[in-house]
Amino acid sequence: MSTRVLYLFICGAGSANHIIEMIALAHADGWSVHCVATPAAVEHFLDISALEEATGHQVRTTYSKPGDESLPSADGVIVAPATYNTINKWAAGSADTYALNQLAELTGLGLPIVVLPFVNQALAANRIFHQSVDELRQVGVRVLFGPGEFEPHPPRTGNQVLDTYPWALALKALNEQATA
Repeated sequence: MSTRVLYLFICGAGSANHIIEMIALAHADGWSVHCVATPAAVEHFLDISALEEATGHQVRTTYSKPGDESLPSADGVIVAPATYNTINKWAAGSADTYALNQLAELTGLGLPIVVLPFVNQALAANRIFHQSVDELRQVGVRVLFGPGEFEPHPPRTGNQVLDTYPWALALKALNEQATA
């Protein structure tokens, strides 16, 4: 039996400090995890060596160079934690980082993609954010935002909700999409 390949896109939000939890859940569910990190995630939240040890693969942060490990074809994609910035730029078609370029391409390929936001209530209250979530949903991306899914926390309380961030919800939604 071949292992399913998961691309895990990691954005610069507090819950990125706990990304190993998502990787462990995915491994337990039979996924081979390949991480792609945004510049903010790398600069402020991630231990790249620990991620590479946990996944057994190079973490991608930019376009490949000669000698870099090539990414295998993905069976599914999770974007978590997905920030306000990444969600809005992706929905608007921006491809000014490696991660956004890859997300644009993967969306166009029609792969199962699940987004688990990490935004506070003030950011989530912006009309543009709701438009971006709607835009991504219209092109087939499963955005876990709303009652029973990810519900935003009050501003400046993100550190208080890190232990309850619903990593498993993203994996469950991806499995449902991948088998549909």
